[in-house]
Amino acid sequence: MNKNMLKLKKKYQEEVISAMEKDFDYDNPMAVPRIKKVVVSTSFGSQVENWSKPDEIRKEIEEDLAVITGQKPVLRQAQQSVAEFHVRQGDPVGFKVTLRGNRMYDFLERLIYLALPRSKDFKGIEPGSLDQQGNLNIGFEDQSVFPEIATDQERIFFGVQITVVTSTHNHDESLSLLKKIGFPFKEK
Repeated sequence: MNKNMLKLKKKYQEEVISAMEKDFDYDNPMAVPRIKKVVVSTSFGSQVENWSKPDEIRKEIEEDLAVITGQKPVLRQAQQSVAEFHVRQGDPVGFKVTLRGNRMYDFLERLIYLALPRSKDFKGIEPGSLDQQGNLNIGFEDQSVFPEIATDQERIFFGVQITVVTSTHNHDESLSLLKKIGFPFKEK
């Protein structure tokens, strides 16, 4: 494990746990909420079918997602047929990567310190991006905000959805946890 990497994990262990214990009166450090996993997903659906070589485009999307996350994506298939969208059950509709442990913290560092500031007109994450279970959902119009993607080449651009799953079960604890970790939320 590289010492320069995983500064976010060290920050959580050394600073965030004690700050959360003070703010929410946890009796045990193990009761302090934490980030469980990060799910990075994209869908291509019918947009790939309109191209002349859909398999090559899927392969390119898969490679870009693997470069961004450092892990091979899993192909997701439609669970049921939807006639309005011209989707049949079992059709490939997107890719998903679930990150845990050190890879998760490494990805979060790159997300917080590199990708979010590079996104166009970024002024902070809306607190409304947190759902009732305390999970954060962030969407990007295309993958070019990640520094690993070279934008000088001709490529297919696709949207990326990121879900940060926490062990909290309410909005306030989750917002406090993510702010202390370093997520840049908009102030009211």
